[in-house]
Amino acid sequence: MSSRRSRSRQSGVSRISDDQITELVSKLQQLIPEIRNRRSDKVSASKVLQETCNYIRSLHREVDDLSDRLSELLASTDSDSAQAAIIRSLLMQ
Repeated sequence: MSSRRSRSRQSGVSRISDDQITELVSKLQQLIPEIRNRRSDKVSASKVLQETCNYIRSLHREVDDLSDRLSELLASTDSDSAQAAIIRSLLMQ
């Protein structure tokens, strides 16, 4: 057990257990396509966390790209049209 965990238990501070960490890493593993699609079930926790960060970054890039594309589409449509209203409502979400 790490000295930090020992100290936290001695001071009465509740920490997450190793079993809880393992369970959370396993849940993340099932959510990340890059890991979920691998044949091997054995992936280190650090790799799962690294891939999770990469996946979140890629989702942010995708959201930014889609937002830019919607903005461009809105700029190219008649501002009073039904299509423009739909685009504006999507951008507000």
